[in-house]
Amino acid sequence: MPIKRPQLIDNEIYHIVTRGVGDAVVFKNIDDYYRGIFSLYEFNTIRPVVIRERRKARLYAKKIKKEQISDTREPLVEILAFAFMPNHTHLLLRQVKHNGITNFMRKVGAGYAAYFNKKYDRKGHLFQGRFRAVHVKTNQQLQNVFIYIHANPLSLIEPKWREIGISNPGKAIKFLKEEYRWSSYQDYIGRKNFPSVTVRDFLSAAIGGEKACGKFIDGWIKYKGEFKNFHAVELE
Repeated sequence: MPIKRPQLIDNEIYHIVTRGVGDAVVFKNIDDYYRGIFSLYEFNTIRPVVIRERRKARLYAKKIKKEQISDTREPLVEILAFAFMPNHTHLLLRQVKHNGITNFMRKVGAGYAAYFNKKYDRKGHLFQGRFRAVHVKTNQQLQNVFIYIHANPLSLIEPKWREIGISNPGKAIKFLKEEYRWSSYQDYIGRKNFPSVTVRDFLSAAIGGEKACGKFIDGWIKYKGEFKNFHAVELE
């Protein structure tokens, strides 16, 4: 019998992880990443959403990248942070509507899977079963998950950084700040990337502001460059 997940609590924060079936790649190219980020914005509403054509989705995602968008939608969640990896995603969400996280993840998963299956002429589930949710209860957990989500892309340039540490801290810092676009990190350090997707005031204040967010990650990377033994945080 499957284990029933405890009901997610309104106004609480959760680290959400989804993975492709069998850890398969779910973002194959730049269009897929644009569509995924567009989905975070588009499906974060209590209203039904009509799936847009792929080309229109990419153009609209670029608009989200360039400017803040004002509307009167009622969101299901506050998206505090995110990182997209080729075969999985990390989200930091605050539930603002009852069952908001579950409904949001269902809409995003179904919408993106429909896009992906049509584009690549495939059928069936794209993501593994149920998403994983970890309740973030303390300020220390909040700081840990801020690092964990935004440092996750480092595995693309240093696959064994968790086991042996970061061999080139300067390269790692530049990669996250300037090169890897598919996360909320650049917006947190004042580099406009996808500013309309996330609600950053709360988490930014918890870290100490835009400059502090950058220094926080930089300091952690330098530390991991000096000390090679990394113990994964609880939220792995």
